[in-house]
Amino acid sequence: MDYKWKYVKLDRNDSRKFFNFVNSNLSHPLREEKTIVFDSKGTKNRLSSSVSSKSSTLDLFDGFDDPLSQFARQELDPLSQMAAENDLNNLIIKKKSALVDTTSAVQSWNSRKAIILNKYTTSEKLSIATSFLGIENVVRSQTTVEKVKHRLEQIDDFQDIHYMQNLTQQEYIGKINQLNAELIEAWKTDQRVKSLKIAIQCSKLLSDATSVMQFYPSKFVLVTDILDIFGKLVYERLKSKSENEKSLPDKFTPDQIPESAKETCLNWFYKISSIRELLPRLYVEMCLVRCYNFINPREIDASLLRISRMIRGIGDPLVGAYARCYLVRIGVTTSKSHEYLKECFADFLSVYHTIFNTGIRAEILKQNIELSVYFSLYAPALDFIVQNYAASATDVQLEEFLTHCKDKKNSSLLLLTILHSFRPEFISSRSVEMVSILAETNNEGITKGSLFRQLGNIVSLFPPPVEQRVLLFNEAWKTISTITNVGDYMACVELWSQYIASNFDIITLNTFFGDVLTRIVQKRAFERYYNELQGLMDKVVSNVIDFHGLLSMDNFLPILDLFQKESIKFEVCKNILEKYKIFCSNDENNFSLVINDPVTINAFMCVSKALNDGVNALTSDDERRHIGNLISFFILRVNFGRDFEQQLTFYVDARGSFANLDIVLHALVNCVNKLSIDTRRIVKGNHTRKTSAFVKACTAYCFITIPSIISITQRLDLYLESGKIALANLCLGQSDASFEAAIHLLSELPKFFEIEGRQRSSETYLQSYVLKFLSLLVLVPDSPEKGVLYLLRLLIDKLNEIEFDSTQQLTTKSTIEMNILDMLCYCAQDTYPYHLQNVISNDQLYGADVKFINEINEISTGLLCDLLQELQRMSERPKQQCQMALDLFERVAMKSDLCDDKMFTLAVNLWNLSIKNRHLLMDGKIHHKIYRHMKAVRGTLRNRNYYQRFDELLNRIEKKL
Repeated sequence: MDYKWKYVKLDRNDSRKFFNFVNSNLSHPLREEKTIVFDSKGTKNRLSSSVSSKSSTLDLFDGFDDPLSQFARQELDPLSQMAAENDLNNLIIKKKSALVDTTSAVQSWNSRKAIILNKYTTSEKLSIATSFLGIENVVRSQTTVEKVKHRLEQIDDFQDIHYMQNLTQQEYIGKINQLNAELIEAWKTDQRVKSLKIAIQCSKLLSDATSVMQFYPSKFVLVTDILDIFGKLVYERLKSKSENEKSLPDKFTPDQIPESAKETCLNWFYKISSIRELLPRLYVEMCLVRCYNFINPREIDASLLRISRMIRGIGDPLVGAYARCYLVRIGVTTSKSHEYLKECFADFLSVYHTIFNTGIRAEILKQNIELSVYFSLYAPALDFIVQNYAASATDVQLEEFLTHCKDKKNSSLLLLTILHSFRPEFISSRSVEMVSILAETNNEGITKGSLFRQLGNIVSLFPPPVEQRVLLFNEAWKTISTITNVGDYMACVELWSQYIASNFDIITLNTFFGDVLTRIVQKRAFERYYNELQGLMDKVVSNVIDFHGLLSMDNFLPILDLFQKESIKFEVCKNILEKYKIFCSNDENNFSLVINDPVTINAFMCVSKALNDGVNALTSDDERRHIGNLISFFILRVNFGRDFEQQLTFYVDARGSFANLDIVLHALVNCVNKLSIDTRRIVKGNHTRKTSAFVKACTAYCFITIPSIISITQRLDLYLESGKIALANLCLGQSDASFEAAIHLLSELPKFFEIEGRQRSSETYLQSYVLKFLSLLVLVPDSPEKGVLYLLRLLIDKLNEIEFDSTQQLTTKSTIEMNILDMLCYCAQDTYPYHLQNVISNDQLYGADVKFINEINEISTGLLCDLLQELQRMSERPKQQCQMALDLFERVAMKSDLCDDKMFTLAVNLWNLSIKNRHLLMDGKIHHKIYRHMKAVRGTLRNRNYYQRFDELLNRIEKKL
């Protein structure tokens, strides 16, 4: 049967009722209808489908909330999205005192171990002496008396010692690990004396600090780890012997310990006291100090003091320093007393002068190491001792400590230890005094650059009182500027740069940059200090008070030009824009900060161009996206106020500079579109000759820029957005060109998007896009050169060229064709439901001309035939056929002229077809909902003939319910 569609004419009130039909809630009230769309990045989003229309006059940024766009994607316009994206948290530096309790001290040492092992390495050959590696002792059965006698004999039995020489560092560490494993295995097999002997032999390794000096701190870490394990094994053994029926509490007393366990504990200390050599005896006793809890806890403090005094017998100052360090390590976990801490450092001060004696200097010269390297070997031990002492000391005690240290000859090592270990607040409050002390000290072994570098680190994080800051910098700079070694100078100014940037104005910072430039360009020294320069730049941009002033400085770009390695300059420029983004999002700064100074803009452009030039074929998509977002953030900040022509000129320059970044081009098109809208808003939609020429230039900019973007979905979205804005500005030819370009581009849309490594169909995006497009086409007047509804006909032709997936529940093509029928229904009315200001749409252009209506009906008839053919092909898929029949019934019953007998019959047949398989639908009551809604609509109809046919249709479909 041949059907000929004819739209029904409705008056204004009737059309409102009919339009609301598509928006009526026909689904389950607890199941929201959602549509899945893909954004320009291919990201899947689930969005609400409900749209309400409140006004008959369409505002440009209201999202075209008409019935056709009910399933369209709901979102902010692109400019608002870009302006509001990525609100970053404030960059907060938490300033805490270095108060250390028992637990934190242990954690502090554990965190240092990896640093020590990585820093203190050697390529020289090492040696080790032991009697346990590679030797397997056979344990025969013995009586108790024989066991005791044998153990006492074994303690002093070191006859079978093997010397392993010419070991690499890795081999040496492997041997130490073997000793550790041997100790644990011996303990498991009840060979206690063997475990003790291994601990003793490991301790003896620490007596040799002269063979390979630079490896001694790492050797100390490796050996003391074994001693810690041995001490833990003994402690756990004593604890298990004390637990008969119930376990011991964490804080037990000697009263809870049985005599047998106490006797065993005493036996261990007796064995230790029989060790002949001083250093092994001290180390082994220190690792067992905690075991005094089983006998008398008060012995712990006494033993710590006793051991600290026994350490005075160690001749080598380096060996003694690390022995005291291990004593402090044990003490902070076992005792609340600090007397041993005071004695430890006092004893070190008493032997400090021996570090500089001729014997030590001769050994240093023999091993061909610098005095500064030798001094650095003391750092881990001294820093740990002084840190724990300073944590609980009063300011008066620290003042006395500082006085003792500065009075020592060659006190640079002691002063550096104080800077590393004292509470930062203490140093900061006396920073001016510290400058004078550091300036006057003898810098043998440790340069003034190292001392002032550490002081700069402290005052950067913990600034002194405001009234002292200028004086501190002036006094410090007198010494820093005299440092002749460029390496020391750069290491020092790198850390002082943070203090200067966060506490002084741009003039001071510019002078500082100028001094650095003067020193670093000589003999191209900057090529050797890229790391320091990069650190300096990072600290400045992270802490500067006036970011725009920083980039406008005379010495900023010359400093940036020093980075002549592209990879390093790329990272520096990226960091600058990242820190600028953080700076703008900081609550302390003005979030609406704009850039309009030409010098500042030029500096930002230089930074951004360096980033853009660093993007190549090997750059990952994530990195490319990140860089594009950073440059776009800068571009969005540029604002010349009402000088729109200068703004457009800037966007033209930016397009030429960033042609290979899609995100930047996308942002530029959005920015130029915003210029057009701002112009329209200022003139209130009534353009002058000048403003009309300007918005046409903006539209031309967008039309030329969009094809450069690689992403098809971004191009489609921008064509639609640009065409909409051109239409609002009465640039009808340009809007038609944008819409036509978008339609031609639809055929290039890929069938699938790759999202999170999976292939996703693009048809959902296409459906959403076409719905938005149809909403616009209602407003677009026909071009007199191209005929009636030219754009719609072109859209239908392009859709026919696309191969759609026929396996879906309701094919995308069928859904789009039914929505085109909806759109044509509105086009056939005498007055459209919404308009754009000053835009003459087809309702005013044609005035409901018969030829125009016939064209609409002709197009609708063709769409109806396609839909019926598709419906017939669905005969083997009853569920999809039922859904499509119901959707098509809605259009025929509510929008076609039912006075035509064929259309009336078609409506009845479609209803009957959908009723046939209604049990397959998710909502089994959908037919009742549609019927009730149609009854409500019937009461609003004023056309008598149409009312009768509509009433007849209701009676017919009611019989099938």
